Amino acid sequence: MTDPGLFSRRTLMRGALGLAAAGGIAGTIDLARTATTDRANRTGQLRIGYLPITDAAPLLVAHGSSLYPSGVVDSAKPVLFRSWASLAEAFISRRVDVVHLLMPMAVQLRYSLGSSVRILGWNHTNGSALTVAPHITDLSDLAGQTVAIPFWWSIHNIALQQLLRAHGLTPVVREAPSKSARTVGLVVMGPSDMIPALANGSIAAFTVADPFNAAAEVRGVGRIHRFLGDVWRDHACCALLVHEDLIERDPVAVQSLTDSVVSAQLQIGADRQAAAAMLSAGYLPQPLPAITKALTYPDREAGTVHPQWQPQRIGYQPFPFPTFTAALIEAMHDTVVDGDTRFLSRLDPATVHDDLVDDRFVRTSLTRVDGTDALGLPADLTRTEEVDPS
Repeated sequence: MTDPGLFSRRTLMRGALGLAAAGGIAGTIDLARTATTDRANRTGQLRIGYLPITDAAPLLVAHGSSLYPSGVVDSAKPVLFRSWASLAEAFISRRVDVVHLLMPMAVQLRYSLGSSVRILGWNHTNGSALTVAPHITDLSDLAGQTVAIPFWWSIHNIALQQLLRAHGLTPVVREAPSKSARTVGLVVMGPSDMIPALANGSIAAFTVADPFNAAAEVRGVGRIHRFLGDVWRDHACCALLVHEDLIERDPVAVQSLTDSVVSAQLQIGADRQAAAAMLSAGYLPQPLPAITKALTYPDREAGTVHPQWQPQRIGYQPFPFPTFTAALIEAMHDTVVDGDTRFLSRLDPATVHDDLVDDRFVRTSLTRVDGTDALGLPADLTRTEEVDPS
C-alpha cells in the first residue's frame, strides 16, 4: 500500500524527474518548484484537470451540465493542460485532484514513480486512431518515416507497435528510421503540435485521441488509416484518477464524483450532437465540426478489419474490466519506450488490477442509473479481450 500522506520533497522530485524523462514536462526551475511547493488542496472542493480531447468529455460535460454536487467539486472551470506530462505533473503535485489520465501512464505513476494514484473507473473506450499524411497509402509506407505518439506509456504507443510489428515493421527510438531496415521512428509530441507537424512534413503520421484525427481530416492534411479500436476492441484509453488518501479520507465525496461522471457518460451517449456543442463552447479549442465528427463518425468499413467492433465509435462506459488491466500489463512488457522499464519486472498481470483499481464506487453508480444495460455493459461485468493488429 502506497503511503497516503503528502509527498515528501524526495518523492516529488523523483516523480517529476521520471516524468521529464518519459516525455518532458518542465525545466529545472519548474521541477524544483514542484518538489518544494505544498499545493495540497485545503478548500474541501475537488479540482479537475484535463487535456483538450474528447477523452475528457465525461468530466467536462458533468461540469457543463452542473452534475457535480455543490461543495464537492470546485465550480470553477476545469483546468486545461496541453500535454499528458504536464497534466500528470499537476496531479502528482496536487495542483489538481481529479484527472483523466492514460491508463498505462497510471501504471507508471504508481509502480515506477511511487505515486498514490488509484483508478476509479474508465473515462471512455476507443476514441483514438492512426492518422497518416496523404502520401501514405499503405502501412509499409511508414518504413523509414517518423510517427508521433502522445506519451511513451500510452495505449496509442502500445497499439501502434502491435500494428507495426504485425506488418513487418520495427519501431525504434533515439535512432534514425531506415526504409531498407523497415524501421519506424517514434517521437513523443503534444497533441496540439501533431497536426502542424503532419502538415509541414516533420512526421509522416501520428496516433492520438480525437478530435485531432478528425481535425486533420477536416483540414485536409491527413487521413485516418485505422482506428485503434480496430486493433484492440473497446480498449480503455483514459481512466478516472484520484489519490488514494482521498478515497480513505472522504469516500462519500468520491462516490458523488463517480456518480456525476457516470451520469455524464449516459448523457453523452443519449445525445452526442449536444455533447459536441457543449464541448466546443469553452472546453475544447478545436472547431465544432471536428468535435462533432469525432463523436459521431459514421460507419467506416474501408480499411476496417473488424467493422462489427464499431472501432470508429468512442464509447463512454465506466466499468474497468480486470481482463483489460492484465492484458495491458502484458502488452507493456513488449512495448519500446525511451525510459525506465525496470518496474515492469515487479508486476504480476494477475494482481495489478486489485491494487491499482478501486471499482467499488463505479459498481455503486451503475446501480443508481439504469444498470449495465444503459451503458451497453454485460450483466456479469466480465469480458474477453480481443486484440488483432493484422
